[in-house]
Amino acid sequence: QVQLVESGGGLVQAGGSLRLSCAASGRTASPVAMGWFRQAPGKEREFGAAIRWSAGSTYYADSVKGRFTISRDNAKNTVYLQMNSLKPEDTGVYYCTYRATTRGTYYYWREDSYEFWGQGTQVTVSS
Repeated sequence: QVQLVESGGGLVQAGGSLRLSCAASGRTASPVAMGWFRQAPGKEREFGAAIRWSAGSTYYADSVKGRFTISRDNAKNTVYLQMNSLKPEDTGVYYCTYRATTRGTYYYWREDSYEFWGQGTQVTVSS
């Protein structure tokens, strides 16, 4: 079982920055991938960013491309999401995700590609 602990959320003004962290524990093997999804008030949860652990390949939703950067620290089994130029529409709960399995095809934008989810951290961007 993998435990994911998120941190770094909070309240920021539009144009500001935040850095989210997600530390994974409970498993000796490295993940196949980790990512971030988010859910705005009254909306469905959506893909934000993801990273393949071994290759370091990154993927972004169009809405965050150029403003957000996902990265990882292999030694700490931690994934980060640096969020710059934040907009009020970035407000929501941000969820860290973890893919352990090497079986099947990995679709980074799909929720069912990730077996483990964090509890979420709130990000609020004021205008």
